[in-house]
Amino acid sequence: MNVTSLSFPYGESIQWFSPERADSIAEPQLKDWLLATGSLTLRLKSLCHHFEVKVLGEQLSAISPADNDLIEPVWVREVLLCLDDTPWVFARTLVPQALLDFKSQAFTQLGNKPLGELLYSSPEIIPGKIELARFDKDCKLAQLAASLAQDVSEPLWGRRRHFSLKQTNLTVSEIFLPAAVAHIHQLKKKRG
Repeated sequence: MNVTSLSFPYGESIQWFSPERADSIAEPQLKDWLLATGSLTLRLKSLCHHFEVKVLGEQLSAISPADNDLIEPVWVREVLLCLDDTPWVFARTLVPQALLDFKSQAFTQLGNKPLGELLYSSPEIIPGKIELARFDKDCKLAQLAASLAQDVSEPLWGRRRHFSLKQTNLTVSEIFLPAAVAHIHQLKKKRG
């Protein structure tokens, strides 16, 4: 894998839309994954022998209001969620500076631990609505997928969810890479 910290951050300005406008997602199984309200980490772990979080980069950074409805600095964390050594999901987390002291700086001390375990194990963190996005084949995330030797012949799809903590939102975006989409298609064939 030729992903380096020099490429961080990968996230870019994205047009998110409501799931009610998700008619353009032709594959119902992919749509099911995008709109699932539970922990993506748990669902991914159920499909593999070895689950791994590969950190692409993390740092305190100023971001544009288009990325998150914030103007204060945020902790940006970008990772790959890998199943049996294959990257399936690119995930980007934006944590406002006001939340960085939560549970002894839990957000900045995750290392290779999945964020989902923290988000879904704390009753103080309340999941919000899910939004969706489509990524064209020439975007930075498609280039990332191509650098991982994944065929980017179709647009990528992702979701974003806000989580409320102390009346402040942190944001998690998860983009399904071509390997994940191919496997989701295979699951349909096995069940059908």
